[in-house]
Amino acid sequence: MLTQQRKHLLLDTLRREGRIVAADLSATLGLSEDTIRRDLRALAAQGLLQRVHGGALPASPAVANFAARSQLQMPGKQAIAAAAAAMVQPGQVMFIDGGTTCQQLALRLPPTLQATVVTHSPTIALALVEHPRIEVQLLGGRLFKHSVVAVGAATVEAIGRVRADLYFMGVTGISARVGLSTGDMEEAHVKRALMAQSAETWVLASAEKLHAASPYVIAPCSEATGLVVEPGTTDQAVAALTALGLALVRG
Repeated sequence: MLTQQRKHLLLDTLRREGRIVAADLSATLGLSEDTIRRDLRALAAQGLLQRVHGGALPASPAVANFAARSQLQMPGKQAIAAAAAAMVQPGQVMFIDGGTTCQQLALRLPPTLQATVVTHSPTIALALVEHPRIEVQLLGGRLFKHSVVAVGAATVEAIGRVRADLYFMGVTGISARVGLSTGDMEEAHVKRALMAQSAETWVLASAEKLHAASPYVIAPCSEATGLVVEPGTTDQAVAALTALGLALVRG
């Protein structure tokens, strides 16, 4: 089998089954695991999949820059945002992550809501400028332009001085096997710090992020409180995640 034929077969398997197990595919195709791993490395370098121990998972399309992500699954993100906004109680302190779904959440917080939003995202802060009753605390640090968020030691230190009731987390990958992941190491550090300082962590999980993986793991899925998913998400689609104890809220 030619190299290009093998790669097409690998991608077809990934689309059909949602993952690649190198040992199983080796036995099925009569190819060495070394050959399959070499092909997986090449496909990962092209951004077509994410290698994990023993095989591969789909690469999340949510690692694109902020402008490109703004065009992904907008109706689904809006439904998730509305459901998340309805979870907030008066007087609560919440962390809101950066990202396009979190931006939609900020825009949907009720005008009568009195609460405090702590964020490392200038985009989230700007979305709340006209909100009459929400106090906004903007955390500083080095601006990571790709995601329009502050990162670095100064950001993590500032997070450590806050105790939040809720953290609405944005990720680029959610996998029962790999965990919650993102495309940048410093962002992963910041998200871990936000989780550690929050009583509850709710992951905003649009469809393209489910069962996908990105290079940098934030935490095991079981460390989050739950997922907020799109209205049409089936129980089967999230069964592996709810089996870990995650609560589920549909948009």
